[in-house]
Amino acid sequence: MIGAAIGLGLVIGALVGLLGGGGSILAVPALVYVVGQPLPQAVATSLLVVGITAVVALLPRLRARQIAWRIALIFGAAGAATAFAGAAVNRLLPEDVVLALFAALMIAAGVRMLQDKPNTGAACATDHGTVNWRRCLPRTIAGGLVVGFLTGLLGVGGGFLIIPVLVIVLGLPMATAIGTSLVIVAVNSAAGFAAHAGDVPIDVPVTAGFTAAAVVAALIAGRLGAGLDTSRLKRWFAWLVFAVAALVLVQVGISVATG
Repeated sequence: MIGAAIGLGLVIGALVGLLGGGGSILAVPALVYVVGQPLPQAVATSLLVVGITAVVALLPRLRARQIAWRIALIFGAAGAATAFAGAAVNRLLPEDVVLALFAALMIAAGVRMLQDKPNTGAACATDHGTVNWRRCLPRTIAGGLVVGFLTGLLGVGGGFLIIPVLVIVLGLPMATAIGTSLVIVAVNSAAGFAAHAGDVPIDVPVTAGFTAAAVVAALIAGRLGAGLDTSRLKRWFAWLVFAVAALVLVQVGISVATG
């Protein structure tokens, strides 16, 4: 199982480094169906690995000054507040329901990645290049609250949701949105892990192998991604997300049918 975890870690780390997120949407089903972890343990492990990986992947973006710090901290703080509520709801739902919701979210995220939208919005922009906080602040807080709740509920860092909000709703350039997303993913993952950590034991060998592989891949991918056009990669990733979502729904259907 450690070998499988290392292989998965390389994939997750590369996605986080290149796209500013996306790894966690594959990490939970991979940990459940490939590594064989129970869903609660997979959720906690995913949040820990993705949070650490996001911090590492942030380093190249930090040097390139591709982070909107105030937006990242406000968005992340709002998400941290609702991550605990999402975790509380997670404990009340059957595993098959959580996995079905996870698959639905994956499909929605994949559809969103395939859509052609304008590169930026205008909520945060002004003619003088500063931030219009009257328009930007409410949207930043609202986005953070929603993503934070989903982080706690489903064990995702939320990068695949954060990027569209930062680009389309708030108007950040893509490179800045990816760097900013990594800060938010790290904050959300830390809050989500804190909300779940007391419920299940962490498999230390599997988690360590998964994390080490993800960190190495994120460092390499982050250096490449700082100057890379990620539009084609996002389309490929969207189709991969659809395939994994279909697998999750099939497994849920089998579980329900067999009682």
